[in-house]
This record gives sequence, structure tokens and C-alpha cells, in this order.
Amino acid sequence: MKNYTITVNGTAYDVTVDEAGAGAAPAAPARAAAPAPKAAPAPAPKAASAGAGSIRVEAGAAGKVFKLDTKVGDTVKKGDAVVTIEAMKMEIPVVAPEDGTVASIDCAVGDACEAGDLLATLN
Repeated sequence: MKNYTITVNGTAYDVTVDEAGAGAAPAAPARAAAPAPKAAPAPAPKAASAGAGSIRVEAGAAGKVFKLDTKVGDTVKKGDAVVTIEAMKMEIPVVAPEDGTVASIDCAVGDACEAGDLLATLN
């Protein structure tokens, strides 16, 4: 029998393994002495900016914020790109749903986003 310490996702497990000789039946499966790891906590939802506008600009797909096409105070027309996200090696513009002025940018370049996440607001 040999004792090993195996680390999986940062959790160490002590394992005892029986060695089988040539032609012998396989050894019983190893059993972990430590309890199973707990699931990682869910990330906290992003808070909306104070003074945010009433028109929400939301991600249409999960991805990563690639570029901020506007800044607070910019005037945009319906269909203008406000933020660009990257998903599956594609750049996807997130456009203004209607004419307005950018009231807040609620993300930063490199932020991960899910479909429906608030990226910016307009007035």
C-alpha cells in the first residue's frame, strides 16, 4: 500500500492505493480521506451606478467587454454601438435601443458579462 496526497482544485486529499502484482486482480478503487469540495460561491451581482439613466443597454450574449465605444455624456442614436463585447472570437456591438445621452457605463474593458447584464444606461 502506498499513501499519496493529491490536490484537486486547491483541495488536498490523502489517498491510499493498494498495488497489485503482475497477473493479480486489480486493486480496489482508491478512497479519498477528505470530504468532497464545496461549490464555489456565486459572484455578486453588479450594482447599477448612482444617477443611472432610465434606458438600459444590456448584453445580448455572454462574453467579455472588448471595447467601450462611448463615454458618459455622449449623444447616441438608435442603433449606435455603445459597448462591444467579444464572444467566441467575434466582436459583437451592443447598440443603443433608442436615441439618448449616455448616463452611465456600468462595465470596464475585460469584464465578463452574461446575456441580460446591464452594460450602460441612457437618458
